[in-house]
Amino acid sequence: MLRIEDTDRVRYVPGSEQQIFDTLRWLGLDYDEGPDLPDGGGPFGPYRQSERLDTYRPFVDQLIADGHAYYCWCSTERLAAMREEQQRTKSGTGYDRLCLGKTREERAALPGFSEQPVVRMLVPDDVELTFDDIIRGQVNAPRPDDQVILKADGFPTYHLAVVVDDHLMGITTVVRGEEWISSTPKHILLYRWLGWPVPQFAHMPLLRNTDKSKISKRKNPAARLLWFREQGYLPEALRNFLQLIGYPPVHEDTEVATFEEFVEHFDWAKVSTVGPIFDMDKLGWLNGHYIRALAPDDLARRIVAHLVEQGELPGQPTPEQVELVTAATPLIQERLQLLSEAGPKLAFLFAADDSLEIADDARASLPADAPAILDAAIEALAGLADFTTDPIQAALREALVDGLGLKARVAFGPVRVALTGSKVSPPLFESMEILGRDSTLARLRRLRATL
Repeated sequence: MLRIEDTDRVRYVPGSEQQIFDTLRWLGLDYDEGPDLPDGGGPFGPYRQSERLDTYRPFVDQLIADGHAYYCWCSTERLAAMREEQQRTKSGTGYDRLCLGKTREERAALPGFSEQPVVRMLVPDDVELTFDDIIRGQVNAPRPDDQVILKADGFPTYHLAVVVDDHLMGITTVVRGEEWISSTPKHILLYRWLGWPVPQFAHMPLLRNTDKSKISKRKNPAARLLWFREQGYLPEALRNFLQLIGYPPVHEDTEVATFEEFVEHFDWAKVSTVGPIFDMDKLGWLNGHYIRALAPDDLARRIVAHLVEQGELPGQPTPEQVELVTAATPLIQERLQLLSEAGPKLAFLFAADDSLEIADDARASLPADAPAILDAAIEALAGLADFTTDPIQAALREALVDGLGLKARVAFGPVRVALTGSKVSPPLFESMEILGRDSTLARLRRLRATL
């Protein structure tokens, strides 16, 4: 199921929920229950925690009545001063329980009072700090403080909401990042206080950058999964890459495996506890592998969709534009690592003959005899009856290599610049066939006129 945990209203970002829906669908990770599905999303809805506030309150009241939680009226200023004093005197951390056992009136008589209280857990001195982890075995966690479980705005904190929802929604295995190890004793306490069975816990290692630092959601664009779509990664390649993060390859002889194969062979005992490096080079290699494995028509369809998404083609590309991409895709398929690389390689096909831009480095690369080369190329192609790849290549070789005595690399350079505006392009003769006789001659003549 998909549950939206949106109780931290300070950090709530409009649009982030839709990004979650879009990302999971793009990756092909479909869910059976969730807030965007019809009929309430499933039998345990609503699936947004912000819509479940009435669900949490009775359990808060139960914890208070049983002596496991208490109201705290301390102001944010008072709490900040308390933490500053603790740091100065090195006298420990955590809430000092000023409000414990006091009525509202008793607490109001003391400094640092806030009209809207929070509710805190009363963590016992003998709280159990070890627990069994599916991946790590027995884990020791630090002693927790009296965690806030209900905020002044009436929203629960993650700690309460996730325990209540996991129980009510039938979650039996909790998988999360290792930064939550320190919170697990608090969660186990809540399960036991409320008389519920404790689920299994599995704490995954955190992804690291190549310099071994933790990946930051705020600083690293790759922490936002739709970034990969924008860059032109294929969802199946990214899924395969994620399968290899902290887990050995499914097959001994290759790192390529389908998601279905990964699920079939999954074993908790194989999950690494060492933070894996997010190796973009490996992802690039995998993406190139998947691109080359696609049928050309399928790849062309994905390239068109990517060009539309990135605004390089209009929202409704013309049949002619789609036909150009489809015809040119086999020429660039072996050279692509990302879908985003297709746009620059194919841009010359969509440019008007009279407005094709010649790159400065391409113009600078033209040899002194470029005018003679272009004149000979125009003459050889103007009368060519069959304007397809092999006759084009034969005519140009005869005119430029044999006729002018030039090496092929030198002979075809000015022709490539004239047609594409660049020193590097898809295969030249195939590109000329796609452009057609009229555009090819128009571009050759246009560059010749400037020399």
